[in-house]
Amino acid sequence: MKQRVFVALLIFLLSNSVFSQAIVSPGMSTIKYKGINNGHFLMGYYAMIEGQLKEIGHFSIDIGLNGKSLSVITALKFLGSTEQWIDSSISDANSFRPIYRSSTSSSRDFYIRFGSEITGSYFDKKTSKRYPINEKAKGDYFESYSYPYILGLLPLSLGYRAELPVYDYKIGAGSNVKRARIEEVKNNVYKSKLTGEHKVWQVSVFEESTNDKYEYYIDKETRRIWMIEVLAKDQRILLLDKEVDFNPYTTKFDKEATMKMIKSGNSVISGQVFARDNQAKIKGIAILNVNKKQHAQKGTSIVLIPYTPFFKEWINLNKASRKKGISIPLPQEVLDCMKTTTVYDEQGHFDFVNLMPGDYLLYTEFGYVHTATHTEVIGYTDTYINGMFQGSTANTETYSYNTSASAAVQKIVTISKDGEKLTVKLKKTL
Repeated sequence: MKQRVFVALLIFLLSNSVFSQAIVSPGMSTIKYKGINNGHFLMGYYAMIEGQLKEIGHFSIDIGLNGKSLSVITALKFLGSTEQWIDSSISDANSFRPIYRSSTSSSRDFYIRFGSEITGSYFDKKTSKRYPINEKAKGDYFESYSYPYILGLLPLSLGYRAELPVYDYKIGAGSNVKRARIEEVKNNVYKSKLTGEHKVWQVSVFEESTNDKYEYYIDKETRRIWMIEVLAKDQRILLLDKEVDFNPYTTKFDKEATMKMIKSGNSVISGQVFARDNQAKIKGIAILNVNKKQHAQKGTSIVLIPYTPFFKEWINLNKASRKKGISIPLPQEVLDCMKTTTVYDEQGHFDFVNLMPGDYLLYTEFGYVHTATHTEVIGYTDTYINGMFQGSTANTETYSYNTSASAAVQKIVTISKDGEKLTVKLKKTL
């Protein structure tokens, strides 16, 4: 009997010490209320489809923290569709207690006001039924759409665990306050294609309201959420930060002036694109009649880029970041100022028109047939004079063969005066 009592007491003590978790509620001093990341963020929305993660939409997030309120406004837009879900959550800036929540999508509309009483309205668009929301507030809680951005404000550390009461409205639910349990916090590294490696806390959260598990990858220094992995019962979803606020440039880009360079002039750049093998391996020399010009195919794209100080900085940034395995993308407004044409005949000819004086970078990639040779020793001939061995001569045979190859060619061209017509050759000799 005593042994049973001891075992029961031991189980009770373990369940209330080892497995117990701290409760984090609005207004607690352990929350760093001013540490949230304000701004606009865009995350790619990926789903597991046929065994592969495919991007199916964009999840935009606008976070604003001022002296009075914390606002979190999100919009989920699906690719190839007009469908979108828009959600808004407003909380008190000094405690993160919820003030207001709204949501609109093709299936529902609802709004909720929080206070001593919780009031609002829920409209089900599928059934055309409206449900009034009216319930007594019980205890302290966070709002379901704002709490993920509060995770980074907690005293995260290796092995940290806690529970957050979260309000998530569901029709007919006995209680809309459920726990979000931080079950595990551990070290990890998130690698960005733009900014390299970031040391992060990997925070594992289980939501009682959705019965799903979430993995948050939160930057240890900035507390930015780089990635969210949703592990639902029948689906895996991934949210990846697209870093739309990334701007490593010091040179200001003038879109209006750059656009004029490619549209408002009277100059022309005409040219020809081709490749030629150099079997002799002599720099600048190709064997005539053996390695003829191989023109870029009709329809090959040629890109013309105004070679401005901004674009030159982009090139230098990429050279510096290449060692880290990082590629610096061009902003969309710069991409808009690039001009593209295509090869219009079988001789690799192309034209650019309406150009203003200035420097331009021409770039193209195309495939062609690369001719190679291989020499093989097939035997030896011995030479004798008066019965005396004089030496051996190797007998060789040379084979020629063709392989598929590709060429990338770029050339800087300068238009000195308006109305000038330049002729250039974009060639690759291998």
